[in-house]
Amino acid sequence: MKEMVVGSEAGRRATPPPPPPQALLERLKDYGQEDAFALWDEILPEERDLVVKDIESLDLPRVDRIIRCSLGSQGHPLPAIEPVPEATVSTVEERTPEERERWWKRGLKAISEGKLAVVLLSGGQGTRLGSSDPKGCFNIGLPSGKSLFQLQAERILCVQRLAAQSTDGSAGTVPIHWYIMTSPFTDEATRKFFESHKYFGLEADQVTFFQQGTLPCVSRDGRFIMETPYKVAKASDGNGGLYAALRSSRLLEDMAMRGVKYVDVYGVDNALVRVADPPFLGYFIDKGVTAAAKVVRKAYPQEKVGVFVQRGRGGPLTVIEYGEMDPSMASEINQTTGRLRFCWSNICLHMFTLDFLNQVANGLEKDSIYHLAEKKIPSIHGCTIGLKLEQFIFDAFAYAPSTALFEVVREEEFAPVKNANGASYDTPDSARLMLLRLHSRWVVAAGGFLTHSVPLYLTGVEISPLCSYAGENLEAICRGRTFHAPCEIAF
Repeated sequence: MKEMVVGSEAGRRATPPPPPPQALLERLKDYGQEDAFALWDEILPEERDLVVKDIESLDLPRVDRIIRCSLGSQGHPLPAIEPVPEATVSTVEERTPEERERWWKRGLKAISEGKLAVVLLSGGQGTRLGSSDPKGCFNIGLPSGKSLFQLQAERILCVQRLAAQSTDGSAGTVPIHWYIMTSPFTDEATRKFFESHKYFGLEADQVTFFQQGTLPCVSRDGRFIMETPYKVAKASDGNGGLYAALRSSRLLEDMAMRGVKYVDVYGVDNALVRVADPPFLGYFIDKGVTAAAKVVRKAYPQEKVGVFVQRGRGGPLTVIEYGEMDPSMASEINQTTGRLRFCWSNICLHMFTLDFLNQVANGLEKDSIYHLAEKKIPSIHGCTIGLKLEQFIFDAFAYAPSTALFEVVREEEFAPVKNANGASYDTPDSARLMLLRLHSRWVVAAGGFLTHSVPLYLTGVEISPLCSYAGENLEAICRGRTFHAPCEIAF
């Protein structure tokens, strides 16, 4: 009996496996990707099912178009780069108190009318921070222990209250809808984090989660890289995957149904981000442009930030990454202003009209040109050098008929959290100190006093976003009072 069983197993092993589904194989051949089935005969039946499902999940015509267009765009000469015209930038020193007040009121009015939606780019994990959790879950060490998600949610709550107060409460509180773009790597954890924290005081139905897409990683000749014999290696399609995700999820239609006219888009890893910023929105409406971005002045020529430039004389504004700019060009000085000629740093704080987002989503999909990032890709042959296909959020600006830049003060609005503590810049420690110092200045300006047991430059006071959005309305809380740092000031 034992010999018969062994012989039977040997016979089964000798039987050739069924071929791959013929129709799917022919489709792969049409796009030059039949190597995805190269190890078909060597894998187990259940693994063959997996690779079939994996290939069937791909929109092969779209993926092929993206690969061909992106590879085909390489090597084409770009238009000459020009500095951003000064007239397109609202600089801090040029603004009058009257303009600030007008923009503040105009922004709050639009928010009270339900015309603003907020989109958060939150597809990344905190890998460089030493965490596999979504970046927004990260606690930078504030006295309150609040995560980045909570800080941002409470700023939305504060703006909603300010907008309602600006109408004397006659219209009630109009919720700002928060669209949160996750990725396949962060979606479940993000949803659970919000649920476990009861949406940080927001209504659950004013938060919509949606996922950005992924694309196959490819070799230099455009062939799929196989992560395993039964799985194509894939990577997120970049933060510019927002546009395709909004389109495929029909969320642009959802915004229109809600009466949204303007969309605030920002990245998750900025501890000082002013979500739904009324003056920025008011300025944007005042200018009548289709796209706008907050910028800070580049600190020094070698700073690793992308900068806004003009592509060709009279061309659109767009962003060039620091690695793409010639060092001598990065150091050029504007003899009139004394600043760097290319000085306006992109910090991923953008405002768009909803109509323009529709145009961008359709235009980018039609053009299908993605940036190619050469990376080490896990594969069946070990880590191999391959290409990831990505779009960036700032790709939209090339389509904009009109763009305005809005300068902000770095110390007030830009505290990125990108690297683990111990790095030389953009760490949780540096972001925490920037926030505590800013809030300490607010306390002093409102008539309060600070004491501390360690040097004040190492600590400070945290003010809950529920108390104040940008330093306003603190006199009643702070005047004549003494606060011992570090601490949180909350209701």
